[in-house]
Amino acid sequence: MEDIIAPISKELLKAELTEDKRLRMTNKSNNQIYIITAQDSPNTMKEIGRLREIAFRAAGGGTGMSMDIDEYDIMDNPYKQLIVWNPEAEEILGGYRYILGTDVRFDEHGAPILATAHMFNFSDKFLKEYLPTTIELGRSFVTLEYQSTRRDSKGLFALDNLWDGLGALTVVMPNVKYFFGKVTMYPSYIRKGRDMILYFLKKHFADKDSLITPMKPLQLEADEKELAALFCKDTFKEDYKILNGEVRKLGYNIPPLVNAYMSLSPTMRMFGTAINYGFGDVEETGILIAVDEILAEKRIRHIQSFIENEPDACNLTSGANKIFFPSR
Repeated sequence: MEDIIAPISKELLKAELTEDKRLRMTNKSNNQIYIITAQDSPNTMKEIGRLREIAFRAAGGGTGMSMDIDEYDIMDNPYKQLIVWNPEAEEILGGYRYILGTDVRFDEHGAPILATAHMFNFSDKFLKEYLPTTIELGRSFVTLEYQSTRRDSKGLFALDNLWDGLGALTVVMPNVKYFFGKVTMYPSYIRKGRDMILYFLKKHFADKDSLITPMKPLQLEADEKELAALFCKDTFKEDYKILNGEVRKLGYNIPPLVNAYMSLSPTMRMFGTAINYGFGDVEETGILIAVDEILAEKRIRHIQSFIENEPDACNLTSGANKIFFPSR
């Protein structure tokens, strides 16, 4: 386990976070969203790598390296980094990395060069019909000091701020129809609770088309018949109430991102779970969310607010997303 690098100078970060890289202001807390790459902002990339490794190690994952930066961050056609910047404290609150499907390259075997490709198989149907209009998301993190589970947290809205950024991406990238990403659970999370959550996700969000499948699917330790008897209701809402209560009985909470994704869209697809052996053996559950099926309340909060508050942003593209402006 390597020692994590020292913080990068705020002056170096501010020098790289120029106006041309700014995407929007957040709805809450007046923070700013920036998009950078390792090539155009190498110091900011190092700070992201430092903060990611701290956050992931604290949760029981991480690379064990001095900073969490891999080949997908620094390759010729790299993943972009979407970050939340607190201009008052002059620090990064959190971030995602992402790549647009049309920017994905393929190796000599025809496999997509994606950060998830070592864990999941992608069907021809997904690669041809979904990937070109999909954004793959990964490495979601909230800086340790800003995590809402911590006492006296400064980051009550850090995750909400991040989603403001994702909402804006659907506007400035007019052809985007889907978000593909992973829900991460850590080995330290109680097995019984994990099995309940994964069974619940499978029951209500299972992908019937096998668009994406784990190479080595995680097997539940619990008896599925017992889980079926526990989650016996007809609706998501009724089963969710059971899940929340049972997990709390174990002394745990449903992980915030799991909760957040489940409440984002009623048609989310869940692709099964694989173990990420190169990242602290964390358990990664693949999910796909259709942008046009995000609940109206969330669309208004994270997408419509951007269109209304920063109309000039629509000029960055060939036109606003047709999901929201079908006449354009």
